[in-house]
Amino acid sequence: MPPSTSVANHSIISSDIPTTLEFPIIYLLSTHLDPDSLSEWESKIPTLTYDINEASIVLGKISNPERARFELRRRKIITEDIDTLSVSVPNLDTQSQHPSPPLKRKRSNNLHNPAPTSTSGGDKGLYGGTDAQTINHSGQKLDSAAEHGDSDKSVVNVLKLAWFGDSLAHRSVLPIDKYLLYRGRKTEQIIQRARQEGKDGHDQNSIPKRNAPRAHESMSQHSRISTHTKRPTLTQESTSEHDLRSHMPPIPEYLHTTYSCQRPTPCSPPNDLFIEELKKIRALRTLEGDAIGVRAYSTSIASLAAYPFLILHPAEIARLPGCSDKIAALYRQWKANSYLEEVKAAEADPKISVLQLFCSIWGVAETTAGEFYNKGWRDLDDVVEGGWTSLSPVQQIGLKYYDELQEKIARREVEEISQTILSHAQRICPGFQMVIVGSYRRGKIESGDVDVVLSHPDPTATLNFVESIVESLEKANHITHTLILSTKNSERGQTPVAWKGQDRKAGSGFDTLDKALVVWQNPHWDKTASPKNPNPHRRVDIIVSPWKTAGCAVIGWTGGTTFERDLRRYCKREKGWKFDSSGVRSRIDGSWVDIESDDHGPAPDMLTAEKRAFARLGLEWRPPEERCTG
Repeated sequence: MPPSTSVANHSIISSDIPTTLEFPIIYLLSTHLDPDSLSEWESKIPTLTYDINEASIVLGKISNPERARFELRRRKIITEDIDTLSVSVPNLDTQSQHPSPPLKRKRSNNLHNPAPTSTSGGDKGLYGGTDAQTINHSGQKLDSAAEHGDSDKSVVNVLKLAWFGDSLAHRSVLPIDKYLLYRGRKTEQIIQRARQEGKDGHDQNSIPKRNAPRAHESMSQHSRISTHTKRPTLTQESTSEHDLRSHMPPIPEYLHTTYSCQRPTPCSPPNDLFIEELKKIRALRTLEGDAIGVRAYSTSIASLAAYPFLILHPAEIARLPGCSDKIAALYRQWKANSYLEEVKAAEADPKISVLQLFCSIWGVAETTAGEFYNKGWRDLDDVVEGGWTSLSPVQQIGLKYYDELQEKIARREVEEISQTILSHAQRICPGFQMVIVGSYRRGKIESGDVDVVLSHPDPTATLNFVESIVESLEKANHITHTLILSTKNSERGQTPVAWKGQDRKAGSGFDTLDKALVVWQNPHWDKTASPKNPNPHRRVDIIVSPWKTAGCAVIGWTGGTTFERDLRRYCKREKGWKFDSSGVRSRIDGSWVDIESDDHGPAPDMLTAEKRAFARLGLEWRPPEERCTG
């Protein structure tokens, strides 16, 4: 068998995955994977699941059994160790002459330690013992996890991530023995399942077993359905439903891609009501710190938002990229109840309400919100009275102007604020141009904040300019507080963020351009009517880009989150480039790639630069109103 290799050797995997490889169902741990790497691995695993309880194999960029056990415990998977697990297969010498179905695993009378007998000889199989694989007439190795592992859902195998990369590299599902970190049995699952079955057997009013949630689902980080809420019943498909399925509209050509940056995604899609419910579940995953769940729902939401037809049947959803039977089941539930059970349960959970309140404070993320809750704080007054001095200055400002910062900003006010910023910029240095980006540019009627990108054809004009514009607006009393001021791009000499290879750490994206995140207030009001300024405080982001990469800056600050994520993924996998709002770098030699100039030189304006960038990236131009991936 080929020796184990490091994950780094397969950090960029060929998209040509052999279609004959039949991998078992796989759950991928996000531990030690940056967002780009996580997205790439997810896209390569054809049998990926976001529910760990469905998986035969758990993959992770980890290196020891202790860490494997820890990752399982984090996901509410309680196990007992299994030292060995072998399976038996037909005699390989006679199989080709007398083909027969693969033998099933022999069951042991011991519930907690089944030890099926195994035959000798033959290849080492997927589970590391002898004869754990079957071979078809052509001699191709088949996935024995699908053949044997699925028969016992209580067994979980944690493997090094290199197993999957090596399997792709060798175009064969490799045995797992060299990669196996930990094997265990879900003991708590067995106890709860037994209790549930006992309950079902004695309670005549209980939900039928086929519709009841499996015991292990109550423990999953991805399955949080309340048992107190009525579940939609499963019904046989009627003739009219069958006819409807056979007349589903064809999937548009652009929806066959996994990159949302290649799809038109309008601001108000036909299935907006269902999408809004999915966004609520995504928000819950964010509160839980479930990064994989957030990404999974974001992918599904973006795909649904690009679907141009009103969904009439769950089967329409299951066929869309990034969606699954799980999303289709949620749609069926929503149509039956007019709500999603998990959302309903969360709305009745006082802890969730408190965490959502704390996370809405500017400068407070889910981890800090959890810390506030653990201190016994339950409302904003508790935070003020119990921990004001422990808050960061940014958090204090977010709390002080909480109510005002929650208000939405009308388009006309966004335009007024932006015009004031441009006027001050041109007063400091004539020739500055500006584009209003963010949700305003995507066509939203109201925005949570104001985002503008400033640039100038003269590179010396944009160098450290962010400090000058903030000083000017502060003197005019438009800026009341500066939350963050970053000059990292000027400190780099206004060059794109360097590409440092596969080991480059994530998290530097915020400092790709000079920017100021400020609190804004209109300083003009009728002083005869009120001695105090009644104008609300607003959040404003001012971004300054050098001219040669202004198009990238406009792209990077315009699209929805999933659009931007998929754009970076597209550039990485299809072009071998690193894209961010500061420009494009080659992943081969780190050199800057100019995607905004033509034979006549730089673009004449920022919007032309943006369109040139789309063309050079090999992407069809999408107006901002079609980049609303949610």
